[in-house]
Amino acid sequence: MNQTIIALANQKGGVGKTTTCFNLGVGLVQEGKKVLLVDSDPQASLTVCLGHPHPDTLAVTVSDLIRKVLTDKPLEKGEGILHHSEGVDLLPASIDLAATELNLISAISRETILRQILTEIGKPYDYILIDCMPSLGMMTLNALAAANNVIIPVQAQYLPIKGLEQLLKTVHRMQKNINPGLSIEGILLTMVDSRTNYAKEMSNLLRDTYGGKLTMFPTDIPLSVRAAEISTAGKSIFVHDPKGKVAAAYRELTREVIYHEKQRHKHKSDLLR
Repeated sequence: MNQTIIALANQKGGVGKTTTCFNLGVGLVQEGKKVLLVDSDPQASLTVCLGHPHPDTLAVTVSDLIRKVLTDKPLEKGEGILHHSEGVDLLPASIDLAATELNLISAISRETILRQILTEIGKPYDYILIDCMPSLGMMTLNALAAANNVIIPVQAQYLPIKGLEQLLKTVHRMQKNINPGLSIEGILLTMVDSRTNYAKEMSNLLRDTYGGKLTMFPTDIPLSVRAAEISTAGKSIFVHDPKGKVAAAYRELTREVIYHEKQRHKHKSDLLR
């Protein structure tokens, strides 16, 4: 089975990584895909977003699985995975991950621990989406080591755009040293207020600066109060505001991600002929 692992990464917080991870995951499920979401952030925003407001009380989180790998204990099938009513599965996180991340610094093969976990428990899934923490710390490096592709959500503002360079350098180092199969799926503009000239200027700046070198998703995710509400609702935008512009944008993004994947497989098939 062809499996795609996508890391949603940006060291800047508040750019829509978690919202995109949740809604893209549900969008893929609606297209008939089996999807696992992985929360790799000690703030556990994705875990809360999927309806677990007290992640520190969960019996098993990604921290427990990391500790098992570090101590050479076997993982059980489906261990720690929670099911959401909209069809996605979740490997949750908790604040405990902050301490676990520190332990990784001195571990052997420290960048590939998450890859080992996903190899064990992620087999049934077509897509695994990893919600990265807003830093380039050890868990983000683990996500980039495990992933095939990176989606970079960026808010159409100057400072988030400025921070892109550092992330792109990190991705390049990962490609060179640890994960040669890693590619950048694209830059996704989020929270775009199309009514303002400023947002249009920033969008144009981003496309002018990176459009020739990297894929820019043609779909922008609009700014919306309704989208912000889902972080506490435990529901995706498809349930919370199914006829809204944000749901339409995430449906389009889902189609683009599936199309990119088909193109990659076609390219690989052509090369093997």
